[in-house]
Amino acid sequence: MTDDTHADRPARRRRRTAVVGAALGSCALLAASTTAAAADDGRHGRDTDYVALGDSYTAGPLIPKQVDANCARSDHNYPSIVAAEREVTAFKDVSCSGATTENMWKPQGTNGPQLDALGRDTDLVTVQIGGNDVGFGSIISTCARLSAQDPTGNPCQRYYGASGIDQLTVNIAQTAPKIDRVLRAVHAKAPHARVLVVGYPDLLPDNGSGCYPSVPFASGDFPYLRDTGKRLNLMLRLVAGWNRAEYVDTYGPTRGHDMCKPPADRWIEPLQPASPAAPAHPNAKGEEAMARAVLDRLAKGRGHG
Repeated sequence: MTDDTHADRPARRRRRTAVVGAALGSCALLAASTTAAAADDGRHGRDTDYVALGDSYTAGPLIPKQVDANCARSDHNYPSIVAAEREVTAFKDVSCSGATTENMWKPQGTNGPQLDALGRDTDLVTVQIGGNDVGFGSIISTCARLSAQDPTGNPCQRYYGASGIDQLTVNIAQTAPKIDRVLRAVHAKAPHARVLVVGYPDLLPDNGSGCYPSVPFASGDFPYLRDTGKRLNLMLRLVAGWNRAEYVDTYGPTRGHDMCKPPADRWIEPLQPASPAAPAHPNAKGEEAMARAVLDRLAKGRGHG
């Protein structure tokens, strides 16, 4: 062991001071964030300025009461339920059926760019987007059309994998930077807001079983489409984490209430809905379940994941 020289000692003391300072700073930041989370929970959102961004899964098309014909938006969608439960003082729901990430910056008919609803006073943002970028609508119609060719096989999976690479996996990967761009823009426009990325619910049986012809997909395509939905949600979870946003899992809370279930038990309507809702979309019970998932996340206080 060698002894420190007199000249080395000041440098070593400075390094120790820096390390201790960093540790104390981390503790202070942790305490501050814990206090902020507790304060947020205590006020229960009474002073919250809440903005909801999203597509049709947020908007709630055909669910009574429809309050925006252009966007097929319901006043019983999950943002409306969250706003009422949290007793927010300001609420803007600009979700719109058919929205893609581009509609954060571009209008849809009478619905302006969704990001324009945000401001420096915004306290809470929920955003549920990406399904239309991946191609939800065309995927459902394509798989339904192909199922007649091979009802017991997996014609849809073969179609999207014809090149040797699964195109839907590629679509999800290509959507990731779009979600990243959206979240960076949300933070820029609402720098103090708590941002929640809301995932998509369970559309098909989690065990991979099918229900042809009630839901007209080939039996081998049910697990394929289930896994595609899970990959989309995983991407949303990861991108949320990269962007200081919290992910809200709606798949788990809706598992077992997919579009194959009997009308009394399902929260997602099939391609021929029995309850007021768009095909392959949440009904009022589904929107309520997603609202509960958001409220549960909010109740935990600020945090990532």
